[in-house]
Amino acid sequence: MDRRGNGKSSISNGIRDALGDKIFVPRAIEYSGQVITVYDPIVHSKAEEQTDDPNSLRRTSNVYDRRYVHCERPTVITGGELSLSMLDLVYNPTARTYQAPLQLKATGGVFIVDDLGRQAEPPQALVNRWIVPLEENKDILALQSGEKFEVPFDTLVIFSTNFHPNEIFDKAALRRIFFKIKIDGPNQDDYLKIFSIVARARKMELDEATLRHLLTVKYPTIDNVYANYQPIFLIDQMRAICDFEDIPYQMSPELVDRAWANMFVKQEEIAH
Repeated sequence: MDRRGNGKSSISNGIRDALGDKIFVPRAIEYSGQVITVYDPIVHSKAEEQTDDPNSLRRTSNVYDRRYVHCERPTVITGGELSLSMLDLVYNPTARTYQAPLQLKATGGVFIVDDLGRQAEPPQALVNRWIVPLEENKDILALQSGEKFEVPFDTLVIFSTNFHPNEIFDKAALRRIFFKIKIDGPNQDDYLKIFSIVARARKMELDEATLRHLLTVKYPTIDNVYANYQPIFLIDQMRAICDFEDIPYQMSPELVDRAWANMFVKQEEIAH
């Protein structure tokens, strides 16, 4: 968990990217005469097909069971829209087939629950749904008939939240979530380093008066709480103002004040 805007979602996506290799995803599976489609082009990215040497006498590339699709490791990212129903089989009465739930589509990859605590479902209810899969490496699904069956659960689940774990999990859930990483905001020195790196990348020349204004005038109004997203936000806001007013990219105390006003909207009554 962290304060908002310190990179928890970026770290989650970085874990996904670090997996790197590829897997074979079944187009569908069958249970008790019922077909459950698994491969989903929205979730799964086909790996680039290899090409055989036209002069070769033997075909060596892409030799595998075509009931599977060679894919990058899948990633499913859900946020405030996640509900318990999305973790169950979905029946298509027209095709008379089932659609695999999100966690089954994420098999062999990563399932990221972003902003846990912002869903309509209580966080504890969502986490309870994961207790058996996380502990036993298997999930239990149900057909329309009510018949239940097991499927393997080989998915890295990442919960990303701005809430303290003790506020949204009970002890049973905390015990099953082995690794908990607290992501703090930067101190002032690290904040200035980030600001400098972003300014250089955005081709904005650093201005000492602007930085002094930020540190001595603006940040004391929020108790000197720094976040990793703020340099990008402020610099991009100043660039947008420069574009709108058709002036060269620059930073100044006046421009940073205007950028700051968009980052922290002033509390006031709205006239109707």
